[in-house]
This record gives sequence, structure tokens and C-alpha cells, in this order.
Amino acid sequence: MNKSLMMAWIASIVATLGSLYFSEVMHFIPCTLCWYQRIFMYPLAIILGMAVYRNDVRIYRYVLPLSIIGMLISGYHTLLQKVPYLQQFEMCTSGVPCSQDYINWFGFITIPILAFTAFAIITISLVILVRSHKRG
Repeated sequence: MNKSLMMAWIASIVATLGSLYFSEVMHFIPCTLCWYQRIFMYPLAIILGMAVYRNDVRIYRYVLPLSIIGMLISGYHTLLQKVPYLQQFEMCTSGVPCSQDYINWFGFITIPILAFTAFAIITISLVILVRSHKRG
């Protein structure tokens, strides 16, 4: 079993369960950018789980683009929350504003930062997987 693949899968499961906890238990209503991040994260938990089960190291071809796009969205979402100037370009025009902080742990950890961290862990794990696959 490949450790990098397992790490990516665990990160996707934790992110998916955390997202569901915030919305279903804490009753935080997701904004538009949160939905886009979910669109890219939720399938990763299933796809990476199947890859771990089959020890399919070639899965990076399909998962890496999803992870990078999700990381870009969550990075933009983080900037939108942390840089007041960018709030004038906010795309969330109905419902919950994307600049709203439901959580702000230690003064800087927000939901988009948690998502960015998960996507970064998945991306880094898959880059390590690619490098070890190409060497072997």
C-alpha cells in the first residue's frame, strides 16, 4: 500500500466529513465558493478510496487536476475573506456572502483555509506519488 496515496485519501475523508459536520451539525449554510470546493473534494474521497483499495498509483492523472482546481478556488476564497479590498469583487450575490467567517480559530483559521490545507495535502501527496511512480 502506498503511503502517499493513503495520506491523500485520509485528507479527503477528513475534509469531506468536516464539511458535512459544519453544514449538517453546526448548521452553517455553505456559500457559492464553498459549494464549488465541495464539488471538487467529495469525489476525491471516493476516487482515492478506490485507488487505495486497488493500489492504483496511476490515479494521480485523474485526481491531481481536481485537487489543484479545488486548491485554487479555496485559495481565492481565503483571499476574499482575509483581504478586505477583494470583497468588492465577491461573486456571492445571493444567500450567504463568501466573505463571511463562520469560524476564525486562532485569528486566522477559517473554513476556506481548512479546505486549502486539505487540497494542498492531497496535491503534495499526489506529486510525491507521481515522482515515486516515475522512478520505479
